[in-house]
Amino acid sequence: QVQLVESGGGLVQAGGTLRLSCVASGSILRINRMGWYRQVPGKQRELAALITAGGATMYAASVKGRFTISRDNAGNTVYLEMNSLKPEDTAVYSCNVQYIPSKGAWSPLDSWGAGTQVTVSS
Repeated sequence: QVQLVESGGGLVQAGGTLRLSCVASGSILRINRMGWYRQVPGKQRELAALITAGGATMYAASVKGRFTISRDNAGNTVYLEMNSLKPEDTAVYSCNVQYIPSKGAWSPLDSWGAGTQVTVSS
């Protein structure tokens, strides 16, 4: 089993900053990429940001320029620095990791965190 533990969510005023963290642990040989998804009621889940093992990053247009994703490979940790937060950023943010297991599979697998609530007040 692979576990993802998320932290950093909470309530913040518009214009404020939050940093989300996600720590992966378990039978992991290699992590290919890590990302943060978000979902609000009545909306489709969207990828907010991701980072690959090689350090390449990608952002949703709605967060580009405000959010920064980074990765600590040694600690299997991914961060999402969220600046200039807007009320429309309010969502449940979930960490996703694509990884190669140390045993039991030969193809990449996915693991999901339970999600952390981010609420931005106006």
